[in-house]
Amino acid sequence: MKTIRSLALAASVATIGIAASVQAAPPVQAPAQPPAWVAESNQNAQIVLKTFAEFAPEQAGQLGVDGLDEQASSLTPDIVARLDKAFDQDIGELNARLAKTTQPQVKQDIEILIDAVKNAKADTDLQHQYMLNYTNVPQLVFFGIRALMNPQVPAQRQQAVVKRMEAYAGMLPGRPPITEQAKALFEADLKRPGLTGPYKAEVEQDIQDAQQYIPGIKQLLAKSQVKGWEAPYAKLEKQLTDYVAWMKRDVVPHARTSNRLPEAIYAQNLHDMGVYEDPRALIQEALFSYAEIQHQMEGMAILVAKQHGYKSTDYRDVIRELKKNQLNPKNILPFYKQRLAQIETIIRKEHIVTLPNRSMVIRMGSAAETAAEPAPHMEPPRLIGNTGQYGEFVLPNNAGQKGGMDDDTFDAAAWTLTAHEGRPGHELQFASMVEHGTSIARAVFAFNSANVEGWALYSEAEMQPYEPLDGQLITLQNRLMRAARAFLDPMVNLGMITPAEVKTFLERDVVLSPAFAKEESDRFAFRMPGQATSYYYGYHKLMEIRGMAQVELGEKFNRQKFNDFVLSQGLIPPTLMREAVEKEFIPSQK
Repeated sequence: MKTIRSLALAASVATIGIAASVQAAPPVQAPAQPPAWVAESNQNAQIVLKTFAEFAPEQAGQLGVDGLDEQASSLTPDIVARLDKAFDQDIGELNARLAKTTQPQVKQDIEILIDAVKNAKADTDLQHQYMLNYTNVPQLVFFGIRALMNPQVPAQRQQAVVKRMEAYAGMLPGRPPITEQAKALFEADLKRPGLTGPYKAEVEQDIQDAQQYIPGIKQLLAKSQVKGWEAPYAKLEKQLTDYVAWMKRDVVPHARTSNRLPEAIYAQNLHDMGVYEDPRALIQEALFSYAEIQHQMEGMAILVAKQHGYKSTDYRDVIRELKKNQLNPKNILPFYKQRLAQIETIIRKEHIVTLPNRSMVIRMGSAAETAAEPAPHMEPPRLIGNTGQYGEFVLPNNAGQKGGMDDDTFDAAAWTLTAHEGRPGHELQFASMVEHGTSIARAVFAFNSANVEGWALYSEAEMQPYEPLDGQLITLQNRLMRAARAFLDPMVNLGMITPAEVKTFLERDVVLSPAFAKEESDRFAFRMPGQATSYYYGYHKLMEIRGMAQVELGEKFNRQKFNDFVLSQGLIPPTLMREAVEKEFIPSQK
């Protein structure tokens, strides 16, 4: 079910995170007292949060909305009509408040909220217009249970997972099992001619991943102190197993064999991700950047080959040689902790950005988490009502496995990955929002991939000059991958290249492992069509803003002050970030 995707984007990007080997959380640091206008803005955000909580209580609760621990999503037959009505009411009330508000930041935040609701309404309407209503229920249930089993959730709150499971299993009055609700929506849409089914490869992957989700739920509960989970889990286990059989029997025959979405939906996907550009124009720009980065890599590869004594100086061969020095799986976590310490030393010495005086959490994921998100990722903290919780840098638990990824488990790769997911990247970005008391509108509803991933890719570039030569080569390789994403994703979705051809290209010229290349082609084709373009787009927009500030300020430009200012703004869109730099940062430095 892909309703209210714009509202839930922050939670969906957060993905999951089973605590397979959790390190202790850092000492709690109370968030800063926010500016006075934030309180008024947050009152306006309650309008949208109420709708969010009604239709996606698991995700709203994960973000920090209180009182939702026992609640669960309900896929009623009239859900689309209910959503449309709720969205229209929210837009009307927000417009009324916008007309009365004089405070500039509050006005900006109301506009952010209105835009988020309009995007969510467009998502829902387009999905209803074009697509069969297919829901990956095993994943939905796993995420909903995982949200309460997070180690940062107090034990007394975790007990509420039993009620949530009972809701999923249809053990509460007036609530059919979530599996039966999802089946009913799909079967009702089969009676509406002309709708497009889910992509066959997506359904097949969902069926495969369910083999990790279903036992993964039990593993979570068995390790917890929750009482009385066994009976609802037994019901859920059977229902989810039956649902997987139904997917094979009734969904696969209606699945489409082409990955292509209706163009209107793909265009909306790009907009949701913060990419406000025609996909064909994006292809042309990204192809140019790809060729430029390749030239830089060719020069760097000559230096790395000379340093290591490699025979070939072709960047592809040099990267393959570097990859041969794989870390022992047992040593990956301590190695990344050590690399983080090295990076933090550089950040402080070179005055790149202001770091907090606390440690950062890095941990390994579990099998179920790795199935859902095979690549390293940052799990954001609670963004509403935060009392000192911070994000977690999660490393997938697939190193050394046959057919697994070897892209991040060697020395040179740890530089750019830690800079991206940890510091000065995602972890610092989310921590800054918590510590600066950012408004809910800017922390949650302005959240899109271009805002988030643009900063993380910018962080990689900030660290590159201080890395060893092999680390710099892998940083460039990662930038090459982001440029490739920006033309391959739209090409796949416009029918200009097949997912299989994408996989071959990424293995050959970007030097990704077969597993990572498949994960990328799946991302473009069905996991999150459009999302992969956001790294390149967000990075370019942020570099444009920095370039403008450097021209305006000349010798007065201070990198650390600029980076601190960008982080202090929360996740506002590039247009608002540019406006803030022009009207606040530049005058303050002059």
